[in-house]
Amino acid sequence: MERTRRLIADTAIALFSEQGFDATTIDQIAAVAEVGPRTVYRYYPTKEALVVHFAADTLHTALEELRGLPEETPLPQALYQVLDSVRRTIEGDSERRIVAFRIVYRTLSLHAELRAVTWLWRESLAAEIHRRTGGRTTEMAAALAAANIAAVMELSILEWARSGEPAAMTLAVGRAVELLRTGDVPMPTPPM
Repeated sequence: MERTRRLIADTAIALFSEQGFDATTIDQIAAVAEVGPRTVYRYYPTKEALVVHFAADTLHTALEELRGLPEETPLPQALYQVLDSVRRTIEGDSERRIVAFRIVYRTLSLHAELRAVTWLWRESLAAEIHRRTGGRTTEMAAALAAANIAAVMELSILEWARSGEPAAMTLAVGRAVELLRTGDVPMPTPPM
């Protein structure tokens, strides 16, 4: 089952890379993967899902790793582990993920799909942050922490994709976390 799912995703990414996202059909993907179109749809309900699943799987893995950490893990360390999980997943599969990223970058219809996946993940991350603090962190503070993690992740992935260097993501995460830690990120201030 997982083998078929991966075969379909690998086939789709290869065809998208060769022919372009819009020019590739589900029937072509099915034919090259040697499965029926219904099998493709069973695993991926839309063509967009074939690309977006790379991000969704990465985010899901990071959240599950956070949930698996011991409760006594300090929250800042636990949140860093979320970023590190994303980095490890991307570095461990960088060839397919760079193709997926470039397809998303060039295809407007995928932007909305990816934003929806990221939004839902951020909400789940905020809920886990709130839970791990035993409710001592307000829901808004937890949501802001999750938004920061998502922003660091997105900017670091963009840096990695632009450079093509696997180490670029690690460096970008480090720079972004340091900017947030030191307060060097400008914050809005209401007028007096």
